[in-house]
Amino acid sequence: MKSTMKVIEKDIPLSYTGNKIKTYLKDEMDLSTRFIRSAAMEKRIRINQKAVKLDYILREGDHLSISLISKETQNIEAEDIPLSVIHEDDAVLIVNKSPYMVVHPTRRHQSGTLANAVVHHYRAKGEDTIIRLISRLDMNTSGLTILAKNQFVHSRISQDMQDEQYDKYYTAIVKGEFPEDIRLIDLPIYRDGEGAYQRIVDDRGQESRTEVQVIDRKNGYSLLLLKLLTGRTHQIRVHLSHVGFPIIGDELYGGELKYMERQALHATYISFTHPVTGKRMDLFADLLDDMVEAGKKIGFDMSEINMEMIKG
Repeated sequence: MKSTMKVIEKDIPLSYTGNKIKTYLKDEMDLSTRFIRSAAMEKRIRINQKAVKLDYILREGDHLSISLISKETQNIEAEDIPLSVIHEDDAVLIVNKSPYMVVHPTRRHQSGTLANAVVHHYRAKGEDTIIRLISRLDMNTSGLTILAKNQFVHSRISQDMQDEQYDKYYTAIVKGEFPEDIRLIDLPIYRDGEGAYQRIVDDRGQESRTEVQVIDRKNGYSLLLLKLLTGRTHQIRVHLSHVGFPIIGDELYGGELKYMERQALHATYISFTHPVTGKRMDLFADLLDDMVEAGKKIGFDMSEINMEMIKG
């Protein structure tokens, strides 16, 4: 598949001659029905430079091109808020989100969100795209956040997350000396009530799995590296609290405020296959100053958290 960040191109193989193009797009290219329909309606699916409908019958020698650029609108105000950009290209934007920042406008937080900042960032670059969050971080959790710049990219990375082809690691400081022999927390998480904010471990909940690696234990605290195997709301916070090791600063789930005024949780590292180039992306975000200082006061060497340690 020959591709740029804005167009996917491919020569149709002989094995699909006589089939509808819709069949090829779904079976061979694994594109979502939603993406296929919108691209066809907007005449972004072309064979030999000519827009075609989804019932087009493929022929020998056909060359496919799909534009990933779509005209879309979204009612989010642009605000000039500083962003820590870790990586950016025409397909994705990856930032190191600050704490005390909601990722998307809500009734209680109409402005000052990550989305407001990203809209301003896009507009300053002359990019007319909407906010597409791949995953969300809690307001007071810092770290890596991915935004897709088009529907195709969002669909592909989201599917990789479901297929466990996407790795995401967090760093946390917890109260208590976490036992070395607990490597996996496999406990269902449940929201008890339609409007409930807090989550609990309950057999009625969804399957939730978190891998745990102890980096260090000192003075009644532990420095942990955690890998999400599922992506439930508040998953790490709920799991660690339930097994008796709440994250410091996390008042909602029983964490003390001795060293941190917000939960000591940071999305540190992600690894995924770039949906356009096909290259494996490995990205790391340094811990923020408040978490580094908290760790140092406890006695941890926070420099131990680095990409080489995680990948190794």
